[in-house]
Amino acid sequence: MSEAAAAAGTANGDGERAGPRLGAAVRRRRRVLELTLAEVARRTGLSVPFLSQIENDRARPSMRSLQLIADGLGTTAVDLLAAADAEGRPVDLVRAEDPAGLSPDAGVRPLVRGRRRLHALEFTGEHRADREFLHPDDELMYVVDGAAEVETEGRIHRLRRGDTLYLAGGVRHRWRSTRPDTRLLVVAVSDHVTGALPGDTARPGRTVS
Repeated sequence: MSEAAAAAGTANGDGERAGPRLGAAVRRRRRVLELTLAEVARRTGLSVPFLSQIENDRARPSMRSLQLIADGLGTTAVDLLAAADAEGRPVDLVRAEDPAGLSPDAGVRPLVRGRRRLHALEFTGEHRADREFLHPDDELMYVVDGAAEVETEGRIHRLRRGDTLYLAGGVRHRWRSTRPDTRLLVVAVSDHVTGALPGDTARPGRTVS
């Protein structure tokens, strides 16, 4: 997946909302942890120049790269996306063409902006089951188009268009799309609402689906 640099979204001539400042959110989190770019590079396997471009909003990461960064910073990709756009409007319209802060070919679009009581993501295209996910609260997966497979604690669930899968908090899972035209919606209670599971001290393992 390409990691080509691209300018961050800005307010347009009609006064629409500016694009999310994902780089600033990454930089704030890194500074809270008192880490250098070189230390984050070692944790993530990403290069210092690329990380610098992201922090300065001169490059947009793929979702995979953002997950690596979140792991290295002890947080989640969803938390970084939420921190990038924290206006918190009581009524917030998200247009299909609104910038998400990710690379154009990321195949992921946040449907809820800012730190809310729930988050929602739309995944399109091919996504691999190369990560295991764990969330402290409940999650719903809905296949809008195409098909997907979800593995939950050793069991495979094959989902087709129109199917939903409910996952209670604490259920470990991984998923992948099985058709290139897949469009999958994930809605979940935000991690920051209730905090970590009892005994869960390894936040890097709790990544976004």
